Amino acid sequence: MRKLIAKHYIASLLMLNAFIAVSTTASAQEKKTSGNPIAEGWYADPEAVIFGKTYWVYPTYSAPYNQQVHFDAFSSTDLVNWTKHSNIVDTAALKWVKRALWAPAITEKDGKYYLFFGANDIQNDNEKGGIGVAVADNPAGPFKDYLGKPLIDKIINKAQPIDQFIYKDKGQYYIIYGGWGHCNIAKLNKDFTGFIPFENGEIFKSITPKDYVEGPVMFKRKGKYYFMWSEGGWTGPDYRVAYAIGDSPVGPFKRISTILKQDATIATGAGHHSVIQVPGTDEWYIIYHRRPLTETDGNHRVTCIDKLYFDKDGLIKEVKITNEGVAPRVIK
Repeated sequence: MRKLIAKHYIASLLMLNAFIAVSTTASAQEKKTSGNPIAEGWYADPEAVIFGKTYWVYPTYSAPYNQQVHFDAFSSTDLVNWTKHSNIVDTAALKWVKRALWAPAITEKDGKYYLFFGANDIQNDNEKGGIGVAVADNPAGPFKDYLGKPLIDKIINKAQPIDQFIYKDKGQYYIIYGGWGHCNIAKLNKDFTGFIPFENGEIFKSITPKDYVEGPVMFKRKGKYYFMWSEGGWTGPDYRVAYAIGDSPVGPFKRISTILKQDATIATGAGHHSVIQVPGTDEWYIIYHRRPLTETDGNHRVTCIDKLYFDKDGLIKEVKITNEGVAPRVIK
């Protein structure tokens, strides 16, 4: 009798496991879009890039400054299913960083991955902190401190050294950065240890457009340079993204319009973004953070993705923020 009961129990258990497996597979197949946010947890200031045929997102861990002491990353081959890579770097590897590890930016050069970051939220030239660099052999890390000190540690042209973006054009790597309503651009040297002066002898050139606050981004489309930034206050509902178009990475840049902002029916505080282009196509996506309608804590921000479109004249259309996110897009 006991053997019969045991057989029935085992058979029932096997059927239950099979049901769970089928249900899980069906659930995965039912995921038609990424959904927004793309990952669980509080994440902001996302840097989105493509390495090979994989999409990567590197955000700020959105928490009180003293808790912002590490970075996680997320990868996907289709923009819908994301894998978390925990703790790709932290203050154990960055000895001079104490807090406010912010807004990562990453680039690949000669088989190495260079992760730029802001740290310590310095308020003057006497405090230790600013923009640093970490390096790894893999986009998932682990990253180690590249310089052992900040790359930029002073307030130059009234720009706080935060929110760096790395832009490559015609073989030259540029760093574009700045908070407090001011933005600088500089040419990085070949090994990312310093800078190359512009023709007029300037090292840090101001390219601040009207209403700029922070979070610069640059990309090139059809021969034109699109310069984007965030405006408003990062804890408020007026946080938003605007842009300009220029003929070179140094502009001049005249503000055109706002293209990303809150939708009071979906989320508030939409801003501090990045942009990716599917290689070989004119398909574009914007990855940004926003605050759920249920949240009032300034640090409760989530990372989201939506499509970015242009009109026939090359102007960026206003982004419609969604709860659905985007459909699968595999890089061919």
